[in-house]
Amino acid sequence: MPQFSKVGVVGVGAMGGGIVQMAAQAGADVVLFDARPGGAQAAVDRLGTTWDGLAAKGRMTAEAVAAAKARLTPAASLADLAGCDLVIEAIVEDLEVKRQTFVALEAVVGPDCVLASNTSSLSVTAIAAACARPERVAGYHFFNPVPLMKVVEVIDGARTAPGISGRLAAFARDYGHRPITCIDSPGFVVNHAGRGFGTEALQIVVAEGAASYADVDRALRDQAGFRLGPFELLDLTALDVSQPVGESMYRQFYGEPRFRPSWLLKQRLDAGLLGRKAGRGFYAHGPEGQEKLPEQPVPKADPRPVWVAAVEPAWRDEIVAIVKAAGWPVVSGPQPPDDALIVVAPLGHDATAAAEGLQVPANRLVAIDALFGLGKRRVIMAPPGADPAFVEAAHALFAADGTPVTRIHDSAGFIAQRVVATIVNIASDMAQQRIASPADIDDAVRLGLGYPQGPLAFGDAIGADRIAAILAALGNLSGDPRYRPSPWLRRRASLGLKLTTAEA
Repeated sequence: MPQFSKVGVVGVGAMGGGIVQMAAQAGADVVLFDARPGGAQAAVDRLGTTWDGLAAKGRMTAEAVAAAKARLTPAASLADLAGCDLVIEAIVEDLEVKRQTFVALEAVVGPDCVLASNTSSLSVTAIAAACARPERVAGYHFFNPVPLMKVVEVIDGARTAPGISGRLAAFARDYGHRPITCIDSPGFVVNHAGRGFGTEALQIVVAEGAASYADVDRALRDQAGFRLGPFELLDLTALDVSQPVGESMYRQFYGEPRFRPSWLLKQRLDAGLLGRKAGRGFYAHGPEGQEKLPEQPVPKADPRPVWVAAVEPAWRDEIVAIVKAAGWPVVSGPQPPDDALIVVAPLGHDATAAAEGLQVPANRLVAIDALFGLGKRRVIMAPPGADPAFVEAAHALFAADGTPVTRIHDSAGFIAQRVVATIVNIASDMAQQRIASPADIDDAVRLGLGYPQGPLAFGDAIGADRIAAILAALGNLSGDPRYRPSPWLRRRASLGLKLTTAEA
């Protein structure tokens, strides 16, 4: 038997309909209510078509489809939800409307009925405050499309009774979802942890003018393994959705520098450059999908001596192997010869700081990002005043084997280093604040955002000490408190512990 035997769902559009589908497939009887005339019956009809399609594909038996259909009952009014032991609200994201709905539900349901909100951004505590019994109210945040996004955030409000979230989590497991238990805080887990991806990308492009939108997207896809770059993701989610959420998160955290929005998004929102649904965002979108922007052309350059210095010996070995494979001579010694191209691989620092630290001529120096390997894409940069002939030589050298090369302006942490470090740092602070457990944070982000791995596991794969070093370099150059390292990160880097290590 499911954890809840009779479930009411209020608001049965795309999200609410998905919730109904999961509850019914878990074996619960479901009562559907929608304020739109005919909305509940329309949802029943849609689900019947969906289940018939699953049966045709062999993913459900005819018996299972018939049983699921029989569990659905459209409601004419909220009063029809009287016998439910769980009611999930999935209506418009408006605090006052949700409060009114919960007050109305309390007048109908029994004293032991759990009331849950599918809110994505509003305070569960604030919603529950309107209720006579706020202890039975919790958050239950699904992701669209609900049947495919196998994660749900279970949120304890400030007055939610012990045991409520445990029952909701158990019900999530009944229908095959991974429950993420967290406290009521702005953005919960997924929207909070995802802030760094876009905000740091905008910092690179807008605040520092170091790279183009396409440069950032390519680097994060090819180097760090993200499915979409941050500007591709903004086009997918649409600015009329993502920009207000970013502004709201910044306000809710009282001006936390890590979540500082960019003026650019508001400007593009005003211009109607919303993304895919408008046909134009950061990219143009047409019948054939997103436009494909050309790579930077590869210049021609004759081989010249190359002197290599890297933060880590393995990085130097990889660079030297590429240089030799291209047929360019590698020179060694404490200082580069006067005619040599100087190639460095820093961690966190920009090319200017690398030249200063090594005390080598900056005009012949080019830095390359080796943190994520050099197999799929190579990102290079040079300090201001670098000789263009040497920069073009480096581009030609690193593209000689056909690997794409992205040239950016001097930037501490290149692109991928600083964006990933920001993501890891925010997740570390979430763990420090006990918003959720390290395992729940990682699973929520991996399943809810599609990151290549959870942010804390990502930090462990790179090394907490390296993440801390990147943040320190960014902070030293910019003086921006957005790069201050979390105590969770500092302590684990100092002790040699993994970021996924929970505390007793």
